[in-house]
Amino acid sequence: MRSTGKHTAEDTVRQMRYGGGSRRETRQGPSTIPGAGEHFRKSGVAMKSMIAIVRGIFLITVSYSLFAGGSCHAFASDSSTPPCAASVYHDFDFWIGDWDVFDVDSPVKVAHARIDSILGGCVLREDYQGSSGQEGQSFTIYDDSRQVWHQTWVTSRGALLQIEGKFENGQIVLSGRNQKGEIVRGTWKPVNGQVREIAAKSADGGQTWVPWFDIVFRRAHESDSKPAGATSDPDDDKETVAALDARYQEAVKKNDAATMDQILAEDFILVTSSGKTYSKKDLLDEARTARTTYEHQEDTDKTVRLWGDTAIVTAKLWEQGTENGKPFEHKLWFSDVYRRTPSGWRYVFAQSAYRPSDSIP
Repeated sequence: MRSTGKHTAEDTVRQMRYGGGSRRETRQGPSTIPGAGEHFRKSGVAMKSMIAIVRGIFLITVSYSLFAGGSCHAFASDSSTPPCAASVYHDFDFWIGDWDVFDVDSPVKVAHARIDSILGGCVLREDYQGSSGQEGQSFTIYDDSRQVWHQTWVTSRGALLQIEGKFENGQIVLSGRNQKGEIVRGTWKPVNGQVREIAAKSADGGQTWVPWFDIVFRRAHESDSKPAGATSDPDDDKETVAALDARYQEAVKKNDAATMDQILAEDFILVTSSGKTYSKKDLLDEARTARTTYEHQEDTDKTVRLWGDTAIVTAKLWEQGTENGKPFEHKLWFSDVYRRTPSGWRYVFAQSAYRPSDSIP
């Protein structure tokens, strides 16, 4: 199956497919030794100076240790777990991709946008190129200390917008004030492999709202982007699906959650031979932990069968690697179902068939 994790008997194989104190002295009267008073006075001053110097060095050393030690700990306390590996940092990953942008219900392209995951998966960078010549970029990050998403948007026309919010009910909702003092609210939601962004503004503190824009992000430059129901060459469709399936396999092997996210349908389901089911989120979370590494994940005996806008891929999979440091090697049969959508072919369903006799000791 596909990278899901947990190498138990029959479900083990689904991994394949589916980070200073002072001293007080008592004076007993004038010294009888000539010059002794001056000597001890100077010695006392020298001693106090030395104590002050030592005390200063001590404070500097402690401060440096606390700062440097804390910093080192923050960066190296657990080098095996990436700083932004938790699934909450990836609730907005559905926006990652190369997109053509359209006003909703319009065939006219208004912009091209590319959203990349950068800085170890901690930040989303948007590069927006409008057909009218306007350019903009945004940087979006999850602030775990406040448990909010933050986005800063800037444009070639001097606009600046900072908005914040939450991931709620399967969508990202961010709001803030623009340079005119109006409240701006934006919503991003995945819809059948696309992303819809709706924005509204309020000039009276949120009592009333007026629409600002309503746009749809559709995957750009995809060779498999024929709309559902369109006439196409069956052989070409089979080649497209086979290539997409191979791309998915390679993404699983590399724990490439971003590519997996692009190919998997939002309602994807995997069913194993034991009857357990796994969702798209389950597979993406498993990939992001990178607990499983693969040396081999290869198909043999692959066939692609086509019925209109539905394709089924069957093959025998050999996987070999380690999970949490423990080696494994298995073989299993799988069937993958792809469905043509308005934004291209999407991986909608999978079923694995694993027999203990296929496991390689």
